[in-house]
Amino acid sequence: GHAATHRLHAALRGVLGTPVRQAASVVSSERLRFDFTQFSQVDLDTLNRIEALVNDRICDNIAVAIKEMSADEAFKSGAMALFEEKYGDVVRVISLDTFSKELCGGTHTDLTGNIGLFKIISEAGIAAGVRRIEAVTGLAAVEYMHGLETTISQASALLKSEPSALVEKVEQSVLKTKALEKELRQLQDKVASAQGSNLSEQVKSINGVNVLIVNLGEADPKSLRGLVDDLKNKIGSVAMLLAASANGKVSLIAGVTKDLVGKVKAGELVNVAAAEVGGKGGGRPDMAQAGGDQPENLPAALKSVVDWVQGQTA
Repeated sequence: GHAATHRLHAALRGVLGTPVRQAASVVSSERLRFDFTQFSQVDLDTLNRIEALVNDRICDNIAVAIKEMSADEAFKSGAMALFEEKYGDVVRVISLDTFSKELCGGTHTDLTGNIGLFKIISEAGIAAGVRRIEAVTGLAAVEYMHGLETTISQASALLKSEPSALVEKVEQSVLKTKALEKELRQLQDKVASAQGSNLSEQVKSINGVNVLIVNLGEADPKSLRGLVDDLKNKIGSVAMLLAASANGKVSLIAGVTKDLVGKVKAGELVNVAAAEVGGKGGGRPDMAQAGGDQPENLPAALKSVVDWVQGQTA
């Protein structure tokens, strides 16, 4: 509670080596939230040192001294005022040996050992120049540690690893996943390239303009841009719209060779379809992309593109 907060404040001052002004605190018997002035993140090693320092004082089982005195006497003795508020003539000073002496009106334990265990669970910035530490104490800290042990045990079981080798196993898994993702992208590019050869045979002439409008199903959206470039090179003169949909999302890309941008602009072309599938997009006259979240409307969207191209090229 409050006693743990006082030790945390003193530990922060001691470890960070700079004046630490408390901005606010919220305290209960088993947890605390401590806001303080600091312009940079407190790294994990420093947090561990602060936590260890607080737990050392808990193990010392220091008696908490409570004394009322005049405000002038309190400040002259070196007591710190934790809150930006006005104090009366008589104030309450809480002392923990020579480790901490602060003004506080909260309820305190008689001995620091009663707190049992102090565990920092988070540190984050909440405003410019203000950091927040949250911690648990006593049985809440024990329960928190049990939760971490359970999480580590479950993760170790999933990775078929001993807890001591968990980090190494995770690193191996991440590297393997990245390698597989790279291999998948390469395969998808090959599939897209093969599709390009077949797609070039599906070109139709609308009012003398080569037009290609295709739904590629669950094709990788990232491969569409390269496919558009390939098709432009293969066909030579074309206005095209390629579509793909998966997981409730629609990806659209339009490509127009430079000889046709006077009649059909890619940005307008792609937005005709996007409007039908609940989205919008944009880009250059020769290349534009869009998305949407109504894949059920994709067939109607592609038909509307055909009608629009007919109007543009008439």
